[in-house]
Amino acid sequence: MTATNPIFEIEKKYGQSIWMDNLNRDLIQSGELKQLISNRGIVGITSNPTIFEKAIAGNQIYDEDIEAGIKAGKSVQEIYETLVFEDIRNACDILAPVYEESNGFDGYVSIEVPPVIAHDTEMTIQEARRYFQTIDRPNIMIKIPGTTKGLPAVETAISEGINVNVTLLFSVDSYVETAWSYIRGLEKRAAEGKDVSKVASVASFFLSRIDSNIDARIDAKLKAGVDTIEQEAKLRTIKGKVAIANAKIAYQKYKEIFGSDRWKALEEKGAKVQRLLWASTGTKNPEYSDVMYVDELIGSETVNTLPPQTIEACADHCHPDSRIESNVDEAYQLIESLKDPDINIDLNEVMDELLVDGIDKFVTPFESLMSSLEDKVKHLATV
Repeated sequence: MTATNPIFEIEKKYGQSIWMDNLNRDLIQSGELKQLISNRGIVGITSNPTIFEKAIAGNQIYDEDIEAGIKAGKSVQEIYETLVFEDIRNACDILAPVYEESNGFDGYVSIEVPPVIAHDTEMTIQEARRYFQTIDRPNIMIKIPGTTKGLPAVETAISEGINVNVTLLFSVDSYVETAWSYIRGLEKRAAEGKDVSKVASVASFFLSRIDSNIDARIDAKLKAGVDTIEQEAKLRTIKGKVAIANAKIAYQKYKEIFGSDRWKALEEKGAKVQRLLWASTGTKNPEYSDVMYVDELIGSETVNTLPPQTIEACADHCHPDSRIESNVDEAYQLIESLKDPDINIDLNEVMDELLVDGIDKFVTPFESLMSSLEDKVKHLATV
């Protein structure tokens, strides 16, 4: 099974790491996570409030710990953290051999600071410190949104030796700012005479949501009626293509930044590059290939984080090849074509909309989880 699994080829031949976008206690306790590492080549885990809402709400596996929290007089927030931190620690321990064998390149488990503080720099810094210290594993990565308020927190966290997964990146400009935040954090750390070789970071660049947003805009234009057949053709040509083009341009920026003299000075001190991580890679449109956000973006020193169904699809029918640097000129042309009057889609507007929506997509399940946990606490307290 493992010999023919394309994921192993993606990792060994092309230098891209495959992480899984999923975590729950069943996965840990059943031994499935260990199986995914050995049989599917999974070398990291990402989690988020949506994942934990699905894991904890309506799952009795957590009830015993919730009851223990009630007896200990813990608040709902404290009970939540007890449940989540235990899962994260156990996942970190299971992935520890990967972390050690890869010399700290892989084997990470990501946990997000509460999304409700996404616009509060100081609170984000405080929570990143607290999560990192409380979970107390070398292969923990703290997720911080790449917002205007989030990036100064990223810089501070990196300077303090906290591993960071910068999440919710949509635009190339946001990615560039993220990469420099990482570099500034390391420079500050190096200036204080501290070790920079143990600090790791990824920049999570979101994909399918971009195509979903732009495709919806194109469909609306087509439905409203177009003036010419040529205009219709132009609009149809870019459907399902923008996210991958955008990612290929981001990778060119990555090469530029991490090829700079400023970076090389840090590299000489043992610093690791901040890898681009492709996120939101489950294909949402059934008309598109279910592995298109994997096949099209395979490339060295990158990470792709896949939901479970995409892992299985990729293990079955991915076609590995190094494509991240193929058709780069076409990628630039495609992004430029959005300004064509016949297409007229403002990419900056799309990216701003996606960022606001992205934070909401994490805040809503987080609040829903806290509410369902509160109900569960009330129920179990009376049993």
